[in-house]
Amino acid sequence: MLENVKKKFNKDYLETEISKVDDGDLEMVMNNKEAIDKKLNSSGMKKYSELGKLMFGMLKDYRKGKYTQMPWFTIAAIGLTLLYVFNPMDMLPDFLPGVGYVDDFALFTVAVRFIESDLHAYLDWKIDEARLLNS
Repeated sequence: MLENVKKKFNKDYLETEISKVDDGDLEMVMNNKEAIDKKLNSSGMKKYSELGKLMFGMLKDYRKGKYTQMPWFTIAAIGLTLLYVFNPMDMLPDFLPGVGYVDDFALFTVAVRFIESDLHAYLDWKIDEARLLNS
């Protein structure tokens, strides 16, 4: 069963699904921030809570036009990942005890690995922005 989850979230799958993400999906992610935060904090995915907050921050700054150095792939990967985590009826429904969050965890892990350099670049930008504001 775990092997099927790994196959489902390989690079090809992620790239084909990302091409389907649009601005309406990003809007849905932003409108459901609290529900997604709650799910990340209450599930076995607590360690991803801070990464989820960072992803929300990236989307927020991108949508406001503050941070524009983010490729579309990263924007879509964040949108897809957070929408998938938000959806309780995904490949392995969240109500299944013990395995309900395995698919969420797998997709989140794969997405973070693909956009890791963009997450670091965003953090560097946030640090520089804070320095400019404080000087």
